[in-house]
Amino acid sequence: MIDFTGRGADFAADKTKFNSRIAYAAAPVTADQHAENIPGAPAALDWDATLRFRHHLWSYGFGVAEAMDTAQRGAGLDYPATRELIRRSAAEATGPIVAGVGTDQLPPGPATIDDIRKAYAEQLADVQEAGAQPVLMCSRHLAAAARDADDYRRVYGELLSQADGPVLLHWLGEAFDPLLAGYWGGDDVVRSIINDHADKVDGIKMSLLDASREIDMRRALPEGVRMYTGDDFNYPSLIKGDSSGYSHALLGVFAVIAPPAAAALRALDAGDLPAYDRIMDATVPLARHLFAAPTYHYKTGIVFLNWLAGHQDHLTMVGGAQAGRSPSHLLTLMRLADEAGILPDADLAAARAQAWLTTVGLDK
Repeated sequence: MIDFTGRGADFAADKTKFNSRIAYAAAPVTADQHAENIPGAPAALDWDATLRFRHHLWSYGFGVAEAMDTAQRGAGLDYPATRELIRRSAAEATGPIVAGVGTDQLPPGPATIDDIRKAYAEQLADVQEAGAQPVLMCSRHLAAAARDADDYRRVYGELLSQADGPVLLHWLGEAFDPLLAGYWGGDDVVRSIINDHADKVDGIKMSLLDASREIDMRRALPEGVRMYTGDDFNYPSLIKGDSSGYSHALLGVFAVIAPPAAAALRALDAGDLPAYDRIMDATVPLARHLFAAPTYHYKTGIVFLNWLAGHQDHLTMVGGAQAGRSPSHLLTLMRLADEAGILPDADLAAARAQAWLTTVGLDK
């Protein structure tokens, strides 16, 4: 019999806004387990469960980062479902919400720069009409089509000029998506885009899993432009910061560690650094295993943990992505989740874990 501590029940919900940092949790989606959510099929979502989870994140004080890679953008979530997801989430928002803008309505394969600009512009209009703040995501199409840094400058310059207000830029590294290798064409390129359009850039989210590179970029940002860490390995130190500054956060890992992470951020607000370190550092072993290579399959672990925690009733994912992690990986994840204090109902988690262990043949 599996035994869990249920320590997650120790972290109470609190919608009070964090004072010292801005923190967004990139939310996953819940598939409709009765639909044909198989590779290549259009995504079918359980809207009630999907939206209920966003309210869970808002209840702990986090903003929701909608329709990002955590929601399986480019990995099962097609653009018609994405557009509806953004519309529904923004309509129900009880806290801050940002939403991803990309080019994934284009078919896979080569695209012209003009096609890419038009696709970005269409999605930007959709997000702004829904009432969410746009996050300009990296585009696989642009990564493949760009001949030089000037193509990035032209595409992003036009988008930023069309934006109704400040947007977030998003730099997803190749660990998360190998097709984005070499994006921007260099750190100096993205810095020049930010400098040229600082009035339209709220900040940049960096998901490169390289703390020193993020710190270097953070120190080079113009005044008023924020760094949002997307580093799911090194987030505690990057959020805490140093004498020259700190990072805000837009993290996929917050989708599973929201209760302890909220408690840690409130300790940071109160100036209690030992408590911040103690609570946040306890989540790192879980995060590092969750995002272990191949990193782009981390969404499977997030859905698995949310099932154990009672946020959804099944393990089906859009695009059949529930097969993305091995049983041995998920078994370790289960143990680390309990140690991190993110399973609030020990009895429910134990019953589900035992059933799962039986189905995958690890119950002996």
